[in-house]
Amino acid sequence: MKLAFFGLGAIGKPMSERLINNGFELNLYQRNKLNKDYKRKYFFDPIEAVTDCDGLLICVTDDDAVESVLFGDNGVADSLKPNSFVIDFSTISPTKSITIHKELGKKNILYVDCPVSGGTEGANKGSLSLFIGASKKECLSFEEIFKVLGKSINYFNGVGKGQQVKALNQILVAGTYAAVAEAIELGKLLELPMEDVVSALKVGAANSWPLENRSKAMLIDKHPLGFKLELHHKDLSIAIDLANSINIDLPIASKVKEIEQRLMQSGMGELDVSVLHRYISGSKKEG
Repeated sequence: MKLAFFGLGAIGKPMSERLINNGFELNLYQRNKLNKDYKRKYFFDPIEAVTDCDGLLICVTDDDAVESVLFGDNGVADSLKPNSFVIDFSTISPTKSITIHKELGKKNILYVDCPVSGGTEGANKGSLSLFIGASKKECLSFEEIFKVLGKSINYFNGVGKGQQVKALNQILVAGTYAAVAEAIELGKLLELPMEDVVSALKVGAANSWPLENRSKAMLIDKHPLGFKLELHHKDLSIAIDLANSINIDLPIASKVKEIEQRLMQSGMGELDVSVLHRYISGSKKEG
């Protein structure tokens, strides 16, 4: 199976590396021609990258980016083979996924929304959670891709459903990150032995993925990239818009979105989501 991969960012690059290391033939599209990694098959022309491929994998930032890859000035939709497939690992709006599915369906191309969760750690280890907006039957011919990338592979039997589940995921992420941030900062101000405190909390009902994986970053105020704050802010916007469409209020998610906006205005948008703790502490330090 010959594949093209567009979107070699913090999540996409390790995903592509895992696929290559597990025997998949990948054409890697990259806009930056300065790449010096001659071990990989890079393309700088998007149409050339997808020519004769059986499938296209996309992992980009938002609705507009996916739209540009497929239907923009150098869009590849018309260059994809009939009976090929597109797996979209990006987090975008469910409505956009449905629109793209319809447009590519006219060309006899299967579009599958498959947003992921698990950060850079999951991407590197192949332990991502995959939220697939299609049935297992529809994906049988390429399900090995999912097995290489994910530890939790979940089919939700309808285009856009993967994105809806990812919206729920990001609401939960918002609440747990914010709660961990508040607890960490309060503990520090109380001059508690926070490493011991975190070890104790991990064993009880308070444990969570952010406590396990990001409490140390909050304690030392260093934030190696797992998932950008600005991208989570974008994802919360999708979730809140989805809730608004059915007249539901999300007060906690909305508050976290507001906090993220303030941090972004202070230049922290490209740091990891764990930088939320700086809002509590009032810190304005960079990096």
